[in-house]
Amino acid sequence: MTEALAALLDEVRACRACPLAHGPRPVVQAGATARLLIISQAPGSAVQASGIPFDDPSGDRLRDWTGLGPAAFYDPARVALMPMGFCYPGKGPSADLPPRRECAPLWHDRLRALLPDVRLTLLVGHHAIRHYWPAAPSMTEAVRRWADAPAALFPLPHPSWRSTIWMRRHPWFEAQVLPALRSRVAAALG
Repeated sequence: MTEALAALLDEVRACRACPLAHGPRPVVQAGATARLLIISQAPGSAVQASGIPFDDPSGDRLRDWTGLGPAAFYDPARVALMPMGFCYPGKGPSADLPPRRECAPLWHDRLRALLPDVRLTLLVGHHAIRHYWPAAPSMTEAVRRWADAPAALFPLPHPSWRSTIWMRRHPWFEAQVLPALRSRVAAALG
C-alpha cells in the first residue's frame, strides 16, 4: 500500500463529519493494487458493530453473486470496498436509512485516485448506481442492461434479504447477469 493511500484510509477512518447519534465508525477496505472496486450503499448495524465490510448475510449473498470466497473478498490488495456512506446511517421506519450524503463528496474521488489498477467497479444498490451512472434507468433496468453501463461499471441490486424477492420476480438476473458478473470479476482479478 502506498503511503498516500494509507494516510487517506486513516483519515477516512477518523472522519467525524456526520452527526450520528450512535457514533461514527467509517468502514472501508482498499489496497493500491486492488483490481475490483465494490461501491455499495452503507454499512448495516452488524457491520457497524464488527467494523468488517459486508460482515452479514448481505455480504454472504454478494460473495456468492461474485463467485469470491472470503479470502479473496477481504484481500485489500485485490478488492477495494467503498460504500456511498461509510458509517451505519441508522434505522428508519421500515429499513436502514439511506447513506449519508456527506461521504461520497468527501472521500470517493480521493480514494479512487489512489486505486490506479481497478479494472471493474461494481455499483451495488440504487444509491451507487444513481451516483456513478446518473443517466441510468431504474435500478432494475440498469441491472438488466448492465452491458450498457459506462465502461468498467457493473450495476447490481443491493444483496439484502429483500433481493431474494426481487430475484424471484426477475429470473433473468440469476440466469443471465450472474454468469456475466462472475466472468467479469474473474477477468478483473485474473
